[in-house]
Amino acid sequence: MQHPRALNWGSAYIAPFYYLDPVGTRSLSSIGAAAFDSAAIDPVAAKAFQAKLYASTAAKRKSRYDQPIEKLPLPLGHIAVFLQAESHRGVTEALYVTMRRMIKALLSRTDPRPIIVKPHPLDIDFDSLGWLLRQSQKDARLQISYANVHDMLDACALVVTISSAVGMEALVHGRPVITCGQADFHHCTEVVRNRHDFDAAIARAEARDWPYAEFLYWFYKQNCLSLRSPRLGEEVLAKIAATGYFAQR
Repeated sequence: MQHPRALNWGSAYIAPFYYLDPVGTRSLSSIGAAAFDSAAIDPVAAKAFQAKLYASTAAKRKSRYDQPIEKLPLPLGHIAVFLQAESHRGVTEALYVTMRRMIKALLSRTDPRPIIVKPHPLDIDFDSLGWLLRQSQKDARLQISYANVHDMLDACALVVTISSAVGMEALVHGRPVITCGQADFHHCTEVVRNRHDFDAAIARAEARDWPYAEFLYWFYKQNCLSLRSPRLGEEVLAKIAATGYFAQR
């Protein structure tokens, strides 16, 4: 909803953070168009914030959706692919590379590393699952897993997704991320818009020293609201004031 008297409220991937945004939430939020400058962020405060996020999510193996308690075996250094249910995607959401093209592009590479795919917890697309099973039978590198996302992020070397919330969780773990769709956290990922660009994007993603901590601090502390903030009321009013509503009061 975009209107002079409207702000959009929604979960910002990781609890307890929320948007209160004049443009939209998640892939449609105004954060996507904002400029991120890692040099403008206090590195000490940023590292402390990242550590706090890790302690509250990764260390507890907690995610947006319920995760298995059991630890499943996972190969170290794998490429982790987190899927989203394409049938449930909003019509306004930009998708650069479809799930099947994304998987085919990864399999076409000479990279010998295992490719571990985790379907979305709410996905009941049996056609897509059947397709994935057939691909895994053709190529031993491709494996389907329902492991805890944090176990996968601990073990993987790289994350590939369209615009999943797991992309943000990967940044908490300090893992390079490839995004294949419109994401408002693209500033700290390699964005792939064509299935032929994976080789170059993966090489860049793994070679770069990403400012994970600084980005997380900027995204959450400077652009979102925490429900646990002792100043939440003031911060909500500041978001409203930023629209100009209180300019004459």
